[in-house]
Amino acid sequence: MRKELISIVIPAHNEVAGLSSFLENQLFPVLEKIENYDFELVFVDDGSTDGTLDLLYEYANRSKNFRVVSFSRNFGKEIALSAGLAYAKGDAAITIDADGQQPPKLIPEFIKEWEKGHDVIIGVRDHYTKHGFIAKTGSRLFYWLLRKMGNHDTVAGSTDFRLISRPVIDEFNKLPEHKRITRGLIDWLGYDKKYVKYAYGVRLAGKPSYNLGKLFHLAIDSFVSMSTTPLVIFGYIGIIITILSGALGLFCLINQYILGDPLHFYWPGTLQMAILITFLVGLVLISQAVTALYISSIHAESLGRPLYIINKKKSRNL
Repeated sequence: MRKELISIVIPAHNEVAGLSSFLENQLFPVLEKIENYDFELVFVDDGSTDGTLDLLYEYANRSKNFRVVSFSRNFGKEIALSAGLAYAKGDAAITIDADGQQPPKLIPEFIKEWEKGHDVIIGVRDHYTKHGFIAKTGSRLFYWLLRKMGNHDTVAGSTDFRLISRPVIDEFNKLPEHKRITRGLIDWLGYDKKYVKYAYGVRLAGKPSYNLGKLFHLAIDSFVSMSTTPLVIFGYIGIIITILSGALGLFCLINQYILGDPLHFYWPGTLQMAILITFLVGLVLISQAVTALYISSIHAESLGRPLYIINKKKSRNL
C-alpha cells in the first residue's frame, strides 16, 4: 500500500552556517520517527552566495527525495515559497524556515490535525517574548491594521510555518499575482484552518535576511495586495474634509462678510486661504501616495514577467 507523501518546502538564502545543524539535529530526527508517511524535501535556494547551494548538493546526491530548486538570483522569500509549492509532489506540504526558529518537532502535531480533516494548519508564534520594543509595537500595529483592512480572520503571530493539503496547494498554484504574500493568499483561499501555538526559537547561525526595510515593504505589499480598504478610507476622509471645509468656509463667509464679524475673529482672507490650501494640498499628497501604490501593483502585474527563473543546471532531482 502506497504511503502518502508529504513535501517539506524550505526556502534558503545564505544559510550555510546553520543548515547542517538544522537538518541533522532538528528536522531529520523528527521525520525519522514518523512511520506512516514518506517525505520529500524541496529546498529553494534563493540566490545564495555563501556556499548554501554546494551544501544542498551534498544532500541531494544522497537521496532523490532531497530536491534543490536553484534561483538564478535572489527573488525573495515569498517567491521562493511559491516555487517550492509549485514543485511539491506531496499529498500535503509543510513550509518551514531553515534558520531553526520554527521547531520541526511540531510537524507530528501538524500531521495529526491534517488527519482530522483540517486543510490548513498554521503555526502561531509567541512573537512578543523575544523582540525589542520597536519590533513588538510594529508587529501589533501590523496585525491590527491588517484586521481593520478586512482580513478579520488573521491571527496575530501567524506565520509561514504551516501545513497545507493538496487541494490548497493546487489552488494556490493557480494564483497569478506577482506581488504575493504567501500566508495572506492561503488564508484568502478560505479553506478550513487550525492554529497551533509554538515558542519562537533562536536562530542557529548568521543574520536574518529580512531586515527592517524588507519587513516594512512586506507590510506595505500586504496592505496593497490583500485589501482595497486604504482607497475606501481616503475616500471617506475626502468626503469628511469636503464637508468640514465647506461648513468652515460658509461660517467664515457669513461671520466675516454678512454679519460683520460679531465674534471678532479678525481672520484676514490670505490667512483663511493659506490654511485651506495647505490642508487640501496635504490631503492630495496623501491620496496620491496611496493611489501610486496601487498603480505600482497594477504595473507589476501588467508586465507579465515570470515569478521566478530556475537555473536548471544548478538544480537537482526536479
